[in-house]
Amino acid sequence: MTESTAAAGREAYYHERDLPKFGEIAEGAPELARKFFDWYTAVFAEGALDAREKSLIALAVAHAVQCPYCIDAYSQDALAKGSNIDQMTEAVHVAAAIRGGASLVHGVQMRNHVHAHGM
Repeated sequence: MTESTAAAGREAYYHERDLPKFGEIAEGAPELARKFFDWYTAVFAEGALDAREKSLIALAVAHAVQCPYCIDAYSQDALAKGSNIDQMTEAVHVAAAIRGGASLVHGVQMRNHVHAHGM
């Protein structure tokens, strides 16, 4: 059996049904989970940025870190908070540009290495 045939027969690694189970991270370390969720709630409270802006930032970061659970959650959240597809798509492009730029700027390290070895 080839790898692609084996993969075709397996369930997907990520499951939408697992997203609501996030709270279960408290099992085994409830005090740490409580602290995380308290902090997480505080981060997303209205402040200098409104809830819609924070949701768009979260959506962009979710794409940058490639978390399918976060992409699902913050796609829904951004829509619920009044964002539209154009704003959401633009936020994803911002994340992609930053991620791409971060890769490219590390080319400076490569060039430093090349120049240090007299190439």
